[in-house]
Amino acid sequence: MTHHEISNHRLISQKLDKTNHNSPEEIVQHLGAMQAQDYAMAKWAIGSRCDATEKEIEDAINSGKIIRTHILRPTWHLVAAEDIYWMLDVSGPQVKRIILAETKKYGCDEKEFDKINSAIEKILAGNNHLTREEIIQELSIKRFSSDYKLSPVLIMMYAELDGVVCNGKMKGKKMTYALLEERVPKPPTKLTQEEALAKLAQRYFESRGPATVADFSHWSGFSVTICKSAINAISLQLNSITIDNHQYWFKKEYSKPDSFRESIHFLAAFDEYLISYKNRESSILLEHQPKAFTKNGIFKPTIVENGKVIGTWKRTLKKIISRLKLTFLLRPK
Repeated sequence: MTHHEISNHRLISQKLDKTNHNSPEEIVQHLGAMQAQDYAMAKWAIGSRCDATEKEIEDAINSGKIIRTHILRPTWHLVAAEDIYWMLDVSGPQVKRIILAETKKYGCDEKEFDKINSAIEKILAGNNHLTREEIIQELSIKRFSSDYKLSPVLIMMYAELDGVVCNGKMKGKKMTYALLEERVPKPPTKLTQEEALAKLAQRYFESRGPATVADFSHWSGFSVTICKSAINAISLQLNSITIDNHQYWFKKEYSKPDSFRESIHFLAAFDEYLISYKNRESSILLEHQPKAFTKNGIFKPTIVENGKVIGTWKRTLKKIISRLKLTFLLRPK
């Protein structure tokens, strides 16, 4: 398998090789979690993988079939409703530790967050969907030191990671929060930590393979040691190949090289096609990477030809006119 074949396999794994008739929630469930801090681009990323309209995607999010919340690394993700609880159970504690490492310095610990979460539950009870600003207005948050007041962003992020809240219905162009249990009933049983990690690993490699343990660690936020253990638990359910001393894992059934299709895609900013991997050289040349994404994690919308990033794009909307600016890194074939 060559690096060019790796990029083509990833197009297929990520459901980008052809138009799929999957529902928006099926696309999200296939990928496990899709990065979603840019809401418009997150919808575009789903639409790139199926034939759903923007309204159908929005309806799936507003109805709670797709949940937008903080999970895995401390950033927004889209997750299918039926995956939200086990994924929060496995990844929530590690992200909460990141938050607590900052807030404990100022006297805000788990007990303080528990009090805040209890207050948020009362505010949102009864399918009350409120914006972050509206919730913060209802809370009486003390100042923990003379120079520190707890950030509203951290308050709501911790509540998400604790499984208290998730996205509610959009209020105009503003996102709201709602109680998670009022949107998605809790399942009757829970996975063990080992079972959940194994499930997360299988979901990742089947939807993004071929990929390495370092790629999985980068995407999931778990250490390489933990990721290796998760891969060992499912190794018999995957294929693997070694290229340049790196072991790549992927699903058992995969397409042969002669079945690859010619394709051009206009992918969203923060699309999983690039952001899912630590090493992206199979999809974009090293010298072009700074033009597609920054060191602090800002990913531009990209133009992908036959699995290779050849440029970036930017859309500007003015009333009824839409302008598209293309910047090519490579000459299209």
